[in-house]
Amino acid sequence: MWDLLNGRNEECEHLLDLLEDPSAATSRAQSVAELLEALPAAQRTHVAACQNCHDAVRDVVEGREMLRGVVPQSQEPGPWFVTRVMAVIAAKERELSEVTKTWLAVPRFASRLALASCALLLVASTWVFESRSATAVKQPSVVPAESLFEAPQPSANQDDILISVPESNL
Repeated sequence: MWDLLNGRNEECEHLLDLLEDPSAATSRAQSVAELLEALPAAQRTHVAACQNCHDAVRDVVEGREMLRGVVPQSQEPGPWFVTRVMAVIAAKERELSEVTKTWLAVPRFASRLALASCALLLVASTWVFESRSATAVKQPSVVPAESLFEAPQPSANQDDILISVPESNL
């Protein structure tokens, strides 16, 4: 682009530094004439004598002209900028804290939930065991199988009629 490095004299390097400095008066120039007027007198005479520096000045002005619509000018933030940014940050923090509060409550109640579950399991198992024991007592016990060698015991509920042998011959 610029062929200033071929000559490499101090005046060309100083001009290059002036053109690149955004805080210098040359940064606001919009034409070659305005840029030359913003330069010190020694630099203007050097630009008039050095073709490479004159081309560099023209390239800088053309580049600024092309980028004028593309690159926005630096703007100072409005007076409420900080307030809006801090409000957005606070909203995000509130949102994240609500989510974390929900999950932080789980470990707090985990021991209570485990204790309640154990108590419920103990009560339920005791109730089931007691209910089975009570039903087992109410049911009649199973009569052991009769032995072949034992005579059957007469039961009080039998409705058998006993007939004596002498009466049967009548």
